[in-house]
Amino acid sequence: MRRFFNSTIAAALALAALAGTPQDELSAWPWRTATNHHVYEDCNLPALTPAPAGYEAFHINHYGRHGSRWLTSASGYLRPVAQLERAQHAGLLTEQGVRLLKTLQVIKAAAEKRNGELSDVGAEQHQRIATRMYRNFPEVFAGNARVDARSTIVIRCILSMQNATMTLRSLNPQLNITTDASFSDMHYMGSGAGEDTLSRALYKHVSLIADSIYYASARPERFIQQLYLRPDSINMHDAQQLMRDVFSIAGSLQNHHQFDKLDLFHLFSGEEIFEQWRLRNIELYLKYANSPRADNRLPFRYRELLRNIIETGDAAIASGERGARLRYGHESIVLPLACLMEINDINLSTDDLDNLHLQWQSEKIVPMACNMQLVFYRNVAGDVLVKCLFNEREARLPVKTDCAPYYHWSDLKAYYTAKINRTIVWN
Repeated sequence: MRRFFNSTIAAALALAALAGTPQDELSAWPWRTATNHHVYEDCNLPALTPAPAGYEAFHINHYGRHGSRWLTSASGYLRPVAQLERAQHAGLLTEQGVRLLKTLQVIKAAAEKRNGELSDVGAEQHQRIATRMYRNFPEVFAGNARVDARSTIVIRCILSMQNATMTLRSLNPQLNITTDASFSDMHYMGSGAGEDTLSRALYKHVSLIADSIYYASARPERFIQQLYLRPDSINMHDAQQLMRDVFSIAGSLQNHHQFDKLDLFHLFSGEEIFEQWRLRNIELYLKYANSPRADNRLPFRYRELLRNIIETGDAAIASGERGARLRYGHESIVLPLACLMEINDINLSTDDLDNLHLQWQSEKIVPMACNMQLVFYRNVAGDVLVKCLFNEREARLPVKTDCAPYYHWSDLKAYYTAKINRTIVWN
């Protein structure tokens, strides 16, 4: 089954959304339960609001996640295969269990030595995003406009940058494009940037909370019964881990053309699909978003990235030139950055984790290739407005404006600068 979003699937999702609950929506399209492994949804993107009269786009300031990838750790493929192979050698697998093992062995072989690498689907995502960026804002990329593209030092991010910039060059060979991937930028571009001792301790703390919630909540009994002739032969922790691993692989298959016809979600009941999604949603919220369990501190790890966005925005305004600053990294940065920038309702702060999924859904925030674009506009008088696109959809920002979805850069800059410069005392 092809996992790109066509109009039929988009219509089904729209109807499911009208049904009222995340569970209704996920029943219509279970691939969304992959959370941060979900493919980028770029079908039927909404039309963009025209700029106010007299304003023209001249600069884009961007941070984007790499495209679809293989699982980042080999253990994600090896561990469930090893568990099922032990059971097979002991004569404990049902026919369903044997079929699952054979499928996972095929996937494991395809993934060998590709931990975290960009997939074919991921390359295409960035080609399409770059094409739309060029077509949405042709003024930004006119003539020999300068495009400064930077990546973290991780290969999937470098290749995402390459696919985007090669696409832009194919659309306009005159573009002045530079690319770089250096340790010198990792202090604001990469995972763990800006962490202090307390931030690292808080991250470990909420990671343990997420694991404890998972193992206290996940119920693998029915799932295991279809795989094991003697379900009591596997202990509860291993059963929960096997369920978690198979669910993770099930969601990841949408990121590869070669697995188009593979579906592992049939192994899970509707309740199990929903619960696995809900628990993973909690994990991502605790580790990367504005959670009070981490004293609402973790988004501030990326204050230097926001400072860089402000400074490069000012530099673009001062230069008077057209062009773009493109950055390619990870969802573990896009998510806290979106919280720090208070985009839409992503900055939600709640301790009600049982009902988190009703207000905050990670697959809509940080799918593969998720991105933030600040588009700068100016008029002949030199006044500058900005519009934020989050996953290529117009987004709300935290300052008042008389021309939404456009914001006065002076107001936005003042708000963000004050936020990242203020002294925070942590008890």
